[in-house]
Amino acid sequence: MSGFVITGRILDPISPGCTSLTWSALRIDDHGIIAERAEEGSNAYNDLCKSPGTISLSADSILMPGLTDLHIHAPQWPQAGKALDLPLEQWLGRYTFPLESRYADLDFAACVYDELVPTLLRNGTTTALYFATIHEEASLELAKSCLRHGQRGFVGLVAMDDPQLCPPEYRNSSAAAAIEATRRFITAVQQLPGNESGLVQPVITPRFIPACSDALLQGLGDLARETGVRVQTHASESDWEHQHVLSRLHCTDTEALDSFGLLRPCTILAHSNFVTHQDRTLIRNRSAGLAHCPISNAFFAGAVLPVHKILDENVRCGLGTDISGGYSPSILENARQAVLAARMLDSGTDPHVSPQSRGAPGNRIDFQEAFWLATRGGAEALGVPTGQLQTGMTFDALEITSGRSSLRLDLNENGPTAAQKIVCHAGPENIARVWINGRLIRKE
Repeated sequence: MSGFVITGRILDPISPGCTSLTWSALRIDDHGIIAERAEEGSNAYNDLCKSPGTISLSADSILMPGLTDLHIHAPQWPQAGKALDLPLEQWLGRYTFPLESRYADLDFAACVYDELVPTLLRNGTTTALYFATIHEEASLELAKSCLRHGQRGFVGLVAMDDPQLCPPEYRNSSAAAAIEATRRFITAVQQLPGNESGLVQPVITPRFIPACSDALLQGLGDLARETGVRVQTHASESDWEHQHVLSRLHCTDTEALDSFGLLRPCTILAHSNFVTHQDRTLIRNRSAGLAHCPISNAFFAGAVLPVHKILDENVRCGLGTDISGGYSPSILENARQAVLAARMLDSGTDPHVSPQSRGAPGNRIDFQEAFWLATRGGAEALGVPTGQLQTGMTFDALEITSGRSSLRLDLNENGPTAAQKIVCHAGPENIARVWINGRLIRKE
């Protein structure tokens, strides 16, 4: 890979409440890092534009950071949009666990994963944090698929051993077996040929507390301390799950995970709809983060995550599709739904309650905040130097084209309006090019 210069309109999330849109030039070095950024009108900009082989975007295109999906169940892709009318615990038992058990078949696994990863790239997902299954070889196929297609992937071998929740045909035989499998998987991903740069990384993945024995949770916490590998799990997702943990461990999911050594820097807690202010303070203090999954929360949570409070409290937060509890593979679709869900939480939904007491005022988020969650928010939570197009960041980027479907990007746009239009309207048909780590991965 050799370096290059790219010029055009650049849309960048500076903070949750600030989005810039400027004519700029970026110099990408041989390692895929943004080595220099210059704004139109400066001598540095003029010099960069004279570089041989400069990529000049057209006036109706915008360059923006790639999207991060903080929570996706890759093996559930075949059932996306299925059985979402059931309660979570029934959906798991009737459909999800039986489907995931099929991944003992490597051919089946490879076929699904080689369809899913390109689908996510078409939707602009440059970084994805995946739950796989309990099967080591099949989960390694997911890591290989990320490498083949050039996606920045974080892949978790699922650990689940509790016989009261997990079916006999789909669970680890013991806590010790699950811990050793996770250890082997960490090594296998790190040693994959072609993964010398660490584009794909392993993640320690207890499914969620109800599916794991205390011995398994403690053992995985010890393994996280030993290896420094990231952790992901579900936390306080629904009334059922939240109450299960309170009854069993007499504390919240967040407190329990911390006691087992699993709440660490860049630990990602999916959903977290029922976390308390005390929980959020602990999450912030541990430099962990939340994966907000607004579509699946609408089906399974019975609650809306108070994202506005989370951002105000400086808790790291991004978005997850939660395939297949969420039906869409698009992070931008989840950004739209995050705005809508927050608006509903703020204003309330019951027309038979007076406007003064119907909602929970102060919980709205705007489209700039949703754009942040989809880009830098998710990358920051995961501890990845992407999500912004600034000097020192890794160049993961999308070229968004205007004039397709209902997206119109005028030359007089400012940052906030461009972010809103992209969140509201952009889809795969508007994503002309995708770069990851400075490499052109997809061109329409």
